[in-house]
Amino acid sequence: MNTAELGLPMPVPAEGLPARVRIHEVGARDGLQNEKATVPTAVKAEFIRRLAGTGLTTIEATSFVHPKWVPQLADAEDLYPQISDLPVELPVLVPNERGLDRALALGARRVAVFASATESFAKANLNRTVDESLAMFEPVVSRAKGEGDDVRVRGYLSMCFGDPWEGPVPVPQVVRVCRALLDLGCDELSLGDTIGVATPGQVTALLAALTGAGVPVSVLGVHFHDTYGQALANTLAALQQGVSTVDASAGGLGGCPFARSATGNLATEDLVWMLRGLGIDTGVDLGRLVATSVWMAAHLGRPSPSRTVRALSHQES
Repeated sequence: MNTAELGLPMPVPAEGLPARVRIHEVGARDGLQNEKATVPTAVKAEFIRRLAGTGLTTIEATSFVHPKWVPQLADAEDLYPQISDLPVELPVLVPNERGLDRALALGARRVAVFASATESFAKANLNRTVDESLAMFEPVVSRAKGEGDDVRVRGYLSMCFGDPWEGPVPVPQVVRVCRALLDLGCDELSLGDTIGVATPGQVTALLAALTGAGVPVSVLGVHFHDTYGQALANTLAALQQGVSTVDASAGGLGGCPFARSATGNLATEDLVWMLRGLGIDTGVDLGRLVATSVWMAAHLGRPSPSRTVRALSHQES
């Protein structure tokens, strides 16, 4: 008998947590962009279709960035039409106006820009200062919002908790860039722990500072890497502050090609297991999700790093 049949994990709700969490699935973009080998377009499309079949409602599909910088996602124009019929949100990354043009031409209605809280990472990732990158995003966000009320723009903010060149990142520095992204017109912000160094106290302090600066918690999501095993603890700290959007990657895929110390994202399966135990609804079928990650792991030629995937797939075998 497996854990699901035994009624595990046992739901024990905790006070002060959201009743439902929206998982922003990033495996197909943030996960696969960090693979050494390029995954065939047909496999990516099937991966996204299988993820949609698990009950996930937001699945980040790809990035319209120049192939020179992220060759693993050079097939964005070929991939997007193969999945655009899915009844889920399919956000795409658009680093500049050219990327936005490519995305809009294919009918994308959910786009994201990728900013940095630190000068060092802005230089490494965008070859610009923080303020220069914000100036580059201004026409991108403005034009996207001008496409209609159904278009939404997400602002990713990297290095919110620590930077491999600069060390700890001052909270006011992060708050300033968050406010700037909202002022540009972003509908949602994702706070990134790009190298996985955050701890729960930091998460609580940053969210409190953002709330104090007039940033509604309803527009905030969190994106934790599990480099030091802190991703779930940090997620719980964010939930306790009212955050109800959490980024995660099926099977724990991913890292960051521009920050070599970054390891995998928080595994979606590990997140769902914790949320299920807290009595928080996600709408995700964990069994189907595990099966999807096992399928993708076979294509990648290595086991999933997710502990939940390993535990549940071992039960099935």
